[in-house]
Amino acid sequence: MDAMTRIEQALNQALARGETPACPPLLAEALRYSVFPGGARIRPQLCIAVAQACGDDAPELADAAAASIELMHCASLVHDDLPCFDNADMRRGKPSVHAAYGERLAVLAGDALIIMAMETLVHSATQRPERLSPLLLTVGQGVSVPSGIIPGQAWECEPNVDLAQYQRAKTGALFAAATMAGAVAAGHESAGWRALGEKLGEAFQVADDLRDVASNPEELGKPVGQDEALGRPNAVATHGIKGATKYLKQLLDEAMASIPACPGEAELRVLLMKKAAKFLPKELAQQAA
Repeated sequence: MDAMTRIEQALNQALARGETPACPPLLAEALRYSVFPGGARIRPQLCIAVAQACGDDAPELADAAAASIELMHCASLVHDDLPCFDNADMRRGKPSVHAAYGERLAVLAGDALIIMAMETLVHSATQRPERLSPLLLTVGQGVSVPSGIIPGQAWECEPNVDLAQYQRAKTGALFAAATMAGAVAAGHESAGWRALGEKLGEAFQVADDLRDVASNPEELGKPVGQDEALGRPNAVATHGIKGATKYLKQLLDEAMASIPACPGEAELRVLLMKKAAKFLPKELAQQAA
């Protein structure tokens, strides 16, 4: 079974657990709407790729870890789009959750997805209970204080922000949780996998900053020009388009160099290089040359 099929099935299973007569129907709809159809599913794919590189001896647990990471990501998108933050009406090419269901249900749906992410791990760890605690801690640290994606969002409320620290938290933290959770799910130590996730996450955020100025809403599936409009720290404002593009390439090189030794190292390197090639739009690569 390919990684995307594993991810979609695990996400569907996680949501189905809550879709009972006891759940308010509109909340159940908003939750499913928040998750499906998904975007690129980069973070859960990364989680499963690392698990496979480490032997993937507990695929059900790896799938749960991947689904947990994606549920956390979807929750962050729901909250990120709210009027109090980006006030974005579009996400993944359709109305954002608050635009479709109202602000109150959007807040509740985002909160519920965070809890469902943790529940998903608990439901799937019965055969490998010794791995549950480090998995819960790994995913939790990717979201919580002091340097998860919630503090990453909170940096936007501060008067002075270090760009690298901001991007490591806002985006890199959940990427790091994905690589580390993949290793833990397969019974490997997680610490050596942090750098790969952090570098890939920061690279992804720099690429997103570039798309925010060089893309269009139809191609991106969400509003563009948000960083400038909201005064958010971003790589283009700091380095310019050419400098940000070169920095992105540097981050990707550093990410590849950080891959720990593992049984599937060669296959993982090839896979990540293919994925990384999609980070940089061709026109921007030409500008940086």
